[in-house]
Amino acid sequence: MRIWPGTAPDMTGWNHPPESVLVAETPEAIGGRYSEAVFDVASPTMTVFPPKGVSTRAAVIVFPGGGFRAVVLTVGGTEICDWLTAKGITCILSKYRVPGTNHYWNEDCRCAVTPDIPRALQDAQRTIRLVRSRARELKIDPDKIGVMGFSAGGYLVAQASNIFKPAYAPVDAIDAISSRPDFAVAVYPGHLCRSGDTIDPGIRVTHRTPPTFIAQAWDDSVDPVCNSLVYAKALDAAKVSTELHLFATGEHNFGLRHPDKPVGAWRTLVEQWFVGLGILPPPVEER
Repeated sequence: MRIWPGTAPDMTGWNHPPESVLVAETPEAIGGRYSEAVFDVASPTMTVFPPKGVSTRAAVIVFPGGGFRAVVLTVGGTEICDWLTAKGITCILSKYRVPGTNHYWNEDCRCAVTPDIPRALQDAQRTIRLVRSRARELKIDPDKIGVMGFSAGGYLVAQASNIFKPAYAPVDAIDAISSRPDFAVAVYPGHLCRSGDTIDPGIRVTHRTPPTFIAQAWDDSVDPVCNSLVYAKALDAAKVSTELHLFATGEHNFGLRHPDKPVGAWRTLVEQWFVGLGILPPPVEER
């Protein structure tokens, strides 16, 4: 469903090509041989994946990666939702805005080009509010709504976990609802580490930041491990409950596709962390 009642904010006067989908053959994909990425997203949506079996009444909003140039829907999206729903968690897949050639993030200067108009953050905040407003309809607990993001989506997780002031002018009553997630998972997050191994100045961690889980591989050549380290350091300084896992190898964009390698353990570690938060029930002991 579309997340905005009309045109998304700050799109007036934008000339952008129509949305397109790139389908690539990826034999390592889970449950198939192909993966999809969407480009030039100007009309953001959210797709609800209901839980399978007994519901935990928890929900996770998933922000795929794509460098703010695309939304990679499979490896950091539908495959993740299939895992979460199998655990009884409602999954909401966010297709946030990446209009044009990337008007938000510029690799040349590794900085936000239009920090005054963070369109992807607007979509993230709106999606959290929309999910919370429909808690009864979705049969979830409004106090058990978390976020999980990969790469650029991990940066969105950090933004949504720390920026609660609306990034857009309210459009309806839903925007009076809190956009603060109740827990957060950032997997190989990007764009957080700045010059001198300092954190993005726009991310101001406080005691209001939700409990956070971070996972990344040391040999990540796309988003250096510094991104996880500076964020974990900021979380620790603010005394935010944090769990950090760094794997020797795994590179970037591993998702759930390497269960036989050490980096594949992050999935089990998240599940154990969810148990500690009360998101998942304790495993039944065999007798």
